Amino acid sequence: MRYQSKAAIGDFPVVCIAFGPDASTQQNRGRAVGVVALGDVAVGIIALGGVAAGLIAIGGASLGIISIGGLCLGLVALGGVAVGDVAVGGVATGVRAMGGLSIGPHPEGGLPIQWPPS
Repeated sequence: MRYQSKAAIGDFPVVCIAFGPDASTQQNRGRAVGVVALGDVAVGIIALGGVAAGLIAIGGASLGIISIGGLCLGLVALGGVAVGDVAVGGVATGVRAMGGLSIGPHPEGGLPIQWPPS
């Protein structure tokens, strides 16, 4: 499934959706790039997908300022494995970490590990 809005900011469409294989372009995964991107691999200001990168990223593996997902990296990271300045998740690593296993200068949660040791 592919969709791109006609409205664009510069060269980037406002909305881009790309899921699944596309026989016409020989793509195995949908690659969406836009201001709002939804797809198997999504890159945009707001990105949602299996792999997502953007200011706000939501996905299985996500990278962004605000990152939500199974494996996430960001300033604010919320997910199963979260790495960020503020990290919340099953395994969380960051300055402010909260989770089942939390590692950092100010950890909180089930098994907090203060690192570096003081």
